[in-house]
Amino acid sequence: MAVPKRKVSSARQNKRRSNVWKLQPPALAKCPQCGSFKSPHRVCSTCGFYNGRKVVEVDQ
Repeated sequence: MAVPKRKVSSARQNKRRSNVWKLQPPALAKCPQCGSFKSPHRVCSTCGFYNGRKVVEVDQ
């Protein structure tokens, strides 16, 4: 039966697990109306447009 000869050190263990918890940058899409960056499938906070229509009145 295969048994580890020695305890795996914490540094080696952490090195193995290091790429599991990488953070992803937030996804951003350019607004076709004003060109500012916004989250995809959301109303643009700058101009208030979504899917080519004015959805929200934005105070400027």
